[in-house]
Amino acid sequence: MAGLDWSQCSAVESIPGKVSGARVFRGTRVPVSAIFENLKCSSLDEVLENFPVTREQVQAVLDFAAA
Repeated sequence: MAGLDWSQCSAVESIPGKVSGARVFRGTRVPVSAIFENLKCSSLDEVLENFPVTREQVQAVLDFAAA
């Protein structure tokens, strides 16, 4: 994932001073890395219950990372 150009993923933003510049879901403070970590041990439905992101946002990030 480190080699991905996340600026090309419309579901993600990185703003200096917002969550220390981490890549977050656009319009949220939820780091993309938190979703990937949680998907290791939880279902997508469980992740969506626990984070203020949409299924579409998560799917866009997963599709981008897979491509």
